[in-house]
Amino acid sequence: METDFRGLIRTLSQAGVEFIVVGGAAAIGHGSARLTSDLDIVYRRTPENISRLVSALAPLNPYLRGAPPNLPFRWSDETIKKGLNFTLVTSRGALDLLGEITGGGSYDDIVPHSLTLKLHGSECLCLGIEYLIRVKRAAGRPKDFEAIAELEAILEERQQANNQNLKANSSSQ
Repeated sequence: METDFRGLIRTLSQAGVEFIVVGGAAAIGHGSARLTSDLDIVYRRTPENISRLVSALAPLNPYLRGAPPNLPFRWSDETIKKGLNFTLVTSRGALDLLGEITGGGSYDDIVPHSLTLKLHGSECLCLGIEYLIRVKRAAGRPKDFEAIAELEAILEERQQANNQNLKANSSSQ
């Protein structure tokens, strides 16, 4: 099943869920050409936000990705409170709910390093490119090293464009 990124982001946003897009989807938001098959989000772990998250996703029938079909799984506030990170499959595709990320921490830790981007037609918080590089490096997975190289090239290109704009603005004054 292909992941409906637009639908998942819209569902979470419309329910008022506090979340930050990280991983491959955030990289795409910064201009990456790499593909990703799931939506990775860091969610705020307050009781109110967990309740909004559970209510928003309940109609999408979330289930643990890769788990046997007969494994009992109860989608509830209590389940989310007792766990931290969940790799789910929903009727809209793959969704990774992350209470914390390696090299970054929790929602409250990474929100200062995030910015609002338009992603799949909806505005949402995405991890900033410098911090995204940092957490991908901390994760240390082989697939992340390729993504890091691309993100660093995008960042360098942006910095060069900003420097050229600064020079153009200062010479026109």
